[in-house]
Amino acid sequence: MNKPRIVILGAGYAGLITAAKLKKELGYNEAEITLVNKHDYHYQTTWLHEPAAGTMDPEKARVEIKSVLDTNRVQFIKDVVVEVKTEDKKVVLNNGELEYDYLVVALGSEPETFGVPGVFEHAFSKWTVNGARQVRTHIDYMFSKYNSEDEKRDELLTFVVAGAGFTGIEFIGELSERVPDLCAKYDVPKEKVKMYVIEAAPSALPGFDPELVEYAMNLLESRGVEFKISCPIKEVVKGGVVLATGDEIKAETVVWATGVRGSSIIEKSGFEAMRGRVKVEPDLRAPGHDDVFIIGDCALIINEEINRPYPPTAQIALQQGEVCAYNLKALIKGEETKTFKPEIKGTVASLGGSEAIGLVFGKKLYGTSASFMKKMIDNRSLYIIGGPGLVLKKGKSPL
Repeated sequence: MNKPRIVILGAGYAGLITAAKLKKELGYNEAEITLVNKHDYHYQTTWLHEPAAGTMDPEKARVEIKSVLDTNRVQFIKDVVVEVKTEDKKVVLNNGELEYDYLVVALGSEPETFGVPGVFEHAFSKWTVNGARQVRTHIDYMFSKYNSEDEKRDELLTFVVAGAGFTGIEFIGELSERVPDLCAKYDVPKEKVKMYVIEAAPSALPGFDPELVEYAMNLLESRGVEFKISCPIKEVVKGGVVLATGDEIKAETVVWATGVRGSSIIEKSGFEAMRGRVKVEPDLRAPGHDDVFIIGDCALIINEEINRPYPPTAQIALQQGEVCAYNLKALIKGEETKTFKPEIKGTVASLGGSEAIGLVFGKKLYGTSASFMKKMIDNRSLYIIGGPGLVLKKGKSPL
């Protein structure tokens, strides 16, 4: 009897954990496991605001796949997914095709523009290792360029962050913490630096505890950040943004952090989706497809208590990877699959330096205690992915 072929698309938090758990749960003769990813590394998405702002080496956020996954047991293919043909049970790649018996779609996310024109042309929107590297290089160039210009243009030192969700707040936190060092390095007067966070919703960090939001905004404002709340962006143009009010902010740096949608491969492959996310069955399978699991940023899970989707977080993706691996094993062995239910242990947002805010097990955390917890959470994700060795190599000191 042929071994069932399991193909996993994407080596983000969800896909990588699925592959790692399957390798442990299934014997060599029980399944043929293949992982496909466009890079030969996994990257810590929740860390990218740091290398983007220049407070962390981008290499620190990368984890080589072969260092955490036994590629003798799990075949790794570095390639780009083009389309899934569910009727044929095939995955089309840039460089060939793969047939599967069971498929796991964990392709991650893409920036959500909400129809605002000019985002991809004039803003930094790629939250990847290479994207973070580009932002960091650009920021340093703006500071270095300011004093070399015949006419010192203020827009060189004006930084606009679109979106006051977690990504936007964490990025501006790191940047605002770094600005004094950049000013000293490039002989730039600190008062020349302008930092804006623009949010269409009625508050920063929508859905987060109001007291924690107030603490974060007060701290960031004390570092020179200006918030524009309930202020949609109408268009991103060369050299700035146009607001819904018609006002324009001139800036040579616009960082787009308004949220994400699921991979465009989802819709291209014919799955019924909302913003690239599929409302999956309780056991994480795609409706109407008993052989396809969809997890991570491409999966839509409803929080029944508030009748709203859970946000696509690393915490949930890691848990989905474990349940997906369990359910694949159950199907192969003819057993019952289990329902996925997120266990939200807490949420912490860093604000740069030793500052953060968080809600962990119902307790509000501020400042250094929240920052300590944030680093512990980051290290825990490393432990889940690669064990204590990866924590020692890549982990953050909580002190």
